[in-house]
Amino acid sequence: MKRIDRETIQKILDTADIVEVVSDFVHLKRSGSGYKGLCPFHNERTPSFSVSKTKNLCKCFSCGKGGSPVNFIMEHEQLSFNEAIRYLAKKYNIEIVEHDMTDKEREEENERESMLAINEFALKHFEHNINETPDGRDIGLAYFIERGINEAMIRRFHLGYALEKRNALYEDAIAKGYNEKYLVDTGLCLRNERGNVFDRFKGRVIYPVFSISGKVIAFGGRTLRTDKEVAKYVNSPESIIYRKSHELYGLYQAKQAIVKHDKCILVEGYMDVISMHQSGIENVVASSGTSLTEGQIRLIHRFTDNITVIYDGDAAGIKAALRGIDMLLAEGLSVRVLLLPDGDDPDSFAQKHSASEFDEYIKANETDFISFKTKILLKEAGNDPLVRSRVINDIVRTISVIPDSITQSVYIRECSRMLEIDEKTLSLQVAKYTNERINKEAEKALREKNQKAIDDIPYQISTQTQKPASTTQPSAKSDEQFLIPFEKEVLRYILKYGQLNFCESIDDDGNTEYITVMEYIDSSLKDDDIYFTSQLFASVFAEAQRIATTNYESDLNRYTTIATANRQEYINKGEEQLRSSMTDVAEIQRKEKELFALADERYFNEIADFSANYIEKALVNHPDDSIRNLTLDLVSEKHTLSKVHTKYAHIETERERLVELVPRAVFELKDAILDCQIREIRAAIKQHASDPAAVHSLMARNIELQRIKKEFAIYLGDRTIAPRK
Repeated sequence: MKRIDRETIQKILDTADIVEVVSDFVHLKRSGSGYKGLCPFHNERTPSFSVSKTKNLCKCFSCGKGGSPVNFIMEHEQLSFNEAIRYLAKKYNIEIVEHDMTDKEREEENERESMLAINEFALKHFEHNINETPDGRDIGLAYFIERGINEAMIRRFHLGYALEKRNALYEDAIAKGYNEKYLVDTGLCLRNERGNVFDRFKGRVIYPVFSISGKVIAFGGRTLRTDKEVAKYVNSPESIIYRKSHELYGLYQAKQAIVKHDKCILVEGYMDVISMHQSGIENVVASSGTSLTEGQIRLIHRFTDNITVIYDGDAAGIKAALRGIDMLLAEGLSVRVLLLPDGDDPDSFAQKHSASEFDEYIKANETDFISFKTKILLKEAGNDPLVRSRVINDIVRTISVIPDSITQSVYIRECSRMLEIDEKTLSLQVAKYTNERINKEAEKALREKNQKAIDDIPYQISTQTQKPASTTQPSAKSDEQFLIPFEKEVLRYILKYGQLNFCESIDDDGNTEYITVMEYIDSSLKDDDIYFTSQLFASVFAEAQRIATTNYESDLNRYTTIATANRQEYINKGEEQLRSSMTDVAEIQRKEKELFALADERYFNEIADFSANYIEKALVNHPDDSIRNLTLDLVSEKHTLSKVHTKYAHIETERERLVELVPRAVFELKDAILDCQIREIRAAIKQHASDPAAVHSLMARNIELQRIKKEFAIYLGDRTIAPRK
C-alpha cells in the first residue's frame, strides 16, 4: 500500500502560494504588505480575512478560520488532508509520488481501507438485492415505491435490501475473498457465543450513511415486519470509520445545496431527507433519530450559520425542538423552528406538496426560537404566575447560551417586548446565567483534565543544586487555568522561532556550539521539572521537537544549496550591472565589495528565515486539526507596523529582541508557578494549623519560595509584561 511521499508533500507545500489559492475563491485587495477580502467562511460586509504572502498564511480575525494553503482548502472544500494535498498538486501540476508505508502505517491504513472496502462491497450487495433479486424487488423495492420514493432517489441515496436469510451477505463476502474480521468490525455481521457469524441487517431495507467525502461508513436497516418484538431500526455500531455523534444522514448529498442556500434544514429520519430531496428541497439532513450532538452541530456550522429545525406538530416533536435549541444557539448558529401540521412529518408533507409549496410553507411558518419558545411555554403556563415565572427564566436561560453579545442583546430586547418585562432586568438575569454556565464549564473542564495525568506532572522551582525530594504541584481547581496564558506565550516562541540559533553553549572540553530557541526553553524548563499542564500544548511541543529532530538537518542542507545558488545569481547580476555602467576600476572594486556584503547578508537572512519558519510551517500544515489550529492561532499576527513608522526609523522586531524576550517568558512562567505554590502552601498552613511540625515545615518551604520569588523580581523588574491571552 502506498502513501504520498514526504518530499512530494513538501514540494506541494513549498509551491502552493496562499494568495493564488485563496484568490480562486475570494476577491483580494492589497492592504499594506498583505491582502484582505471578505471571509468565505461567514457572512460579513467589512473585510476581516487577512492573507499574508510572506508567511503563506491566511486568517479571519472575526471567525478565526484560515491557515496555510492546505488548511484553507480543507476548510473551504471540506476535504481531508490527503485530499487537499492532491487538490493542490493538481492545481500546480505536481506529480504525486507515493512511497511504501511503514509496518505501523500500513496496519492502520489497511484496517481503515479494509473496512471502507467491505462497506462498499456491502452497498453493492444490497443494491443488487433490491434491483436484481425477486425478493428484493417484491419486498424491498415495493416498500420504497409504496412510500412514494421514485427510482431516481433510490439510486441517489443508494437504497438497498438485505435478504431474509441468516448469512447471505456473509457468504457472498467470504466467497469474494473478504476477511471475516472486517465484516464483524464494521457491524455488518455479528458473532454469537458459539462463534457462528450471521448478518446484522437480514430482512431489512437499507439506508447507507456516507461521509462528507462520499465514503460508505455505516448502514441503517428498517424491518418490514409488524412484530413489535423486533427492533424497527438497527444501525451499524461505532468503529474507527464511523462515529455516530459526528455524522449526519444526507449531508454528502446536501452539502452543495446547503452552501448555495446558506441554510441547513434539519429533520429527524432517513425518509424525511429522501422525500424532501425528491420534492426538490435538497439542503436537508437528518440526525437519524438520535438526540442532536455537539459534533453534528459543528458539522452543520462548517457549511452555514443558519439552520431551520423541522419537527412533527405533536407534543413529542415540540419537546424535542425545545431540547435541541440551546445546543444550536451555543454553537453560534442562527436558529429557526418550523412545526408541521398535526399528523404530518417532513416525509408525508413532502409527498403531498411540491418544492415551491413546501418552500413557501417554510418561509411563512418558520419562526425564531424566542417567538417559538415563548408561544409554546406561555401557552402551557396559562395564568399561573409561578409557572409563568419559571417559563420566563427558562427563556432567559436559553438567551444566555448565545455566544455573540450583539445577537444576545437583540433577543433580550425582543423578549422584553413580548413578555412585557423591563429590559434591564432581563439583561441582569442573562448575565447571571451566563456567569453560572461559564463557571460550571470551567469546573467541568478542570475536573476532566484533573482525571488525566495532572497528578503526575511535576512542578518544582529551585535554585539549589540538589532539588528537594518533594514536589509541590499547582491545585487542580484554578491554578491550571492561571498558568495557561504563560504557557501559551512560551509555546508561541517555540513555534515561531524554535529552530533559530539563540545562544552559545560551552561544554566541559571548552567546545562551543549553538543552541536553538527550542533547546534553550526545553533545557530551562527541565532544569526545574516543569512541563506544560495543557495536554494540547504538550502535544504540540512534542510534535515540534519531533519535527526538529527528524528531517530538519536534511531540509536545511537542501535549502542551503538553494540559498547558495541564489547568492551567486545575485552576485552575477550585480557584477554584470557594475561592469556595464562603470569604467573606473577602483569604483568597481568598491561597489563589488558592497555587493558581496549585501549578498552575504541576504544569504544569512534567507537561512535564518528558513530556520525561524521551519516548525511553524510544518505545524500549520499538520494533519491533526487541533495542532494545526492552535499553531495558526499562536503565530498569526493581526496587526503590522505601517510604512509611516518604518520609513524614517528602524523599529526593533520581536525576532531581534529574542535574547531578552525568551528568557523573560520562561521566567514569567516560573514566577507564575511560584505564585501557585505559595498559595497552596498558605492554604496548607491553614489546613494543618493544629499540627506544629507540619506548619513549621510548610513555613520553611514558604520562606524558600519567597526568596526565589524575590530573585525573580530582580530579573523581571517591577513591570511584568503580561503574556498574550
